[in-house]
Amino acid sequence: MGERATFWEHLDELRWAILRSLVVVVVFAVVMFCMKDQLFSIVLAPRSSDFITYRLMDTDAFKVPLMNIGLTEQFMTHMRVAIYAGLLFALPYALYELFRFVSPGLYKNERSAALWIVGSSYAMYLVGTLVNYFIIFPFTIRFLGTYQVSTDVANMLTLQSYIDTLITMSFVMGLIFELPVVCTILGRLHFINGHLMRRFRRHAIVVILAIAAIITPTTDVFTLLVVSLPIWMLYEVSIWLVPSHTPHNSHNSHII
Repeated sequence: MGERATFWEHLDELRWAILRSLVVVVVFAVVMFCMKDQLFSIVLAPRSSDFITYRLMDTDAFKVPLMNIGLTEQFMTHMRVAIYAGLLFALPYALYELFRFVSPGLYKNERSAALWIVGSSYAMYLVGTLVNYFIIFPFTIRFLGTYQVSTDVANMLTLQSYIDTLITMSFVMGLIFELPVVCTILGRLHFINGHLMRRFRRHAIVVILAIAAIITPTTDVFTLLVVSLPIWMLYEVSIWLVPSHTPHNSHNSHII
């Protein structure tokens, strides 16, 4: 078989891998859509003092009311949340399809590296999502949802605003928690090392505080520190994961 035929054969294989992944995403999204009560009992839980994070902190009773101002907003929000949940649950299968597509062209050590990258990337994204759901988002919604410039001005938080904030912050925190994976890859490729990261630790802390300020729309220092602390811990873990020094003859391109 000629080289051109081989190229189209690989392209067709990639197309089917993408289609299979999309089918799995749709299946999970439909399941999540049908489990509306269970899904939104989880999604809406952080707006009440009954949430586990608030109970552990023994906070005062409160509940942030939500309202709907659009005719189709509740239905569209239901679909968006179901799709995001479907993507989150289907992502391991999509990553498996990607790994199965690229693995035949890799050496044994490269396959092990690719498997480690895929697995750890999903695990860290999931951890970032959970940290946001149980720690960062509850503090954010409690502060912004109960903050008043005057008792004469009542808060009227919309469902769309609540869901947009939750999904956006979950996505951003999931990406931020990829920091150890990215640093490990860059370290194995000899672009960075532990000595360099320690040297610029103070600069990194300033950047971390700036990122935390962007992520959290609140103005209180406590919430800023709550967001900054896990990111700083990720940076410290990354220092431990990367090599301490870069070899002078670093022509090796192996990751693991």
